[in-house]
Amino acid sequence: MSTITLLPATPEDTEHPHVVRVEGVPMLRGTRLAVRLVAQLHRAGDSVDDILQAYPHLAPAVIHDAISYYLDHRAELEQEIAAHRIEAVLARVGGTMDERGFITFDAPPSNA
Repeated sequence: MSTITLLPATPEDTEHPHVVRVEGVPMLRGTRLAVRLVAQLHRAGDSVDDILQAYPHLAPAVIHDAISYYLDHRAELEQEIAAHRIEAVLARVGGTMDERGFITFDAPPSNA
């Protein structure tokens, strides 16, 4: 039996010191946090201090750089945010959410 070893993707530097691209996705350097998460908080009106309370392991400079990256690449990140909205994800995977927030998935096709 053979073993497959998956190597982690190599981060690609960007023009922002605290932002790298991992498989095309802008991420905070040294973390697994996508820039879109910080951008969503910023768009919702959260301050840098609010974001730091949610992510206390990050430095203020990292949050400021993520917001700067979002502002420099707004169209790209807005598309990424839209693609990760619950409605878009459910549409891709064949799920629905009812008015109470319960998610169900379409039954797989039978092999009859």
